[in-house]
Amino acid sequence: MAVREDQRPVVDLRTATGAENPPCPACGDPLFGWALLRPGEVPVRRCETCGLGLLGAAAEREEALAALARFRAERHGSAPNRASTQAWIGQSGWSALEQQRRFLLTPEAVWRLDGGPVRSRAAVAAMWQTLLNSFTFGHNVALGRLGRATATEAAKGWQRGLDLSISLLAAPLLIVIAAPLELGSALAGRGGSLELSRTPAR
Repeated sequence: MAVREDQRPVVDLRTATGAENPPCPACGDPLFGWALLRPGEVPVRRCETCGLGLLGAAAEREEALAALARFRAERHGSAPNRASTQAWIGQSGWSALEQQRRFLLTPEAVWRLDGGPVRSRAAVAAMWQTLLNSFTFGHNVALGRLGRATATEAAKGWQRGLDLSISLLAAPLLIVIAAPLELGSALAGRGGSLELSRTPAR
């Protein structure tokens, strides 16, 4: 543990690295528990230093770089922003949490991985679904029905029926809340989507 000139101790986060807190593939500092992806209660960890989120088991830097390259190669060159307002509001209910999305990037994590330029932009539909997820048993029910996300349906029939009713009834009200909230977040640099350059800086 280092000590500053004013004698106040400075804690080195890397001393907490271990099986429960594996190293961040972007910056090397430990990942701590943040959310759970249901069903299955799959842990989602986050880095307190660069903000990167990781679904499931520990990952190497090379795996994160490969995932970032895939994001860059996509038609829109975008990725969900774990440093967004909607991620902060939603946590386990954040609409970007999906089984096939192992790495949840932030501008800081992208910079530490390959130095590429990145900026956040609004993702109103994702904010809307995140707000809806706080009222439903399932996950991403509305966007799943629209073919824009992978839905995780509730386990029981009556829950699925209730989720559909809630989505239909609450959708108009929540879009009125989601749109200005997300647009304001994007103006503040905390939009739900990261716009990635096709070519990294290094």
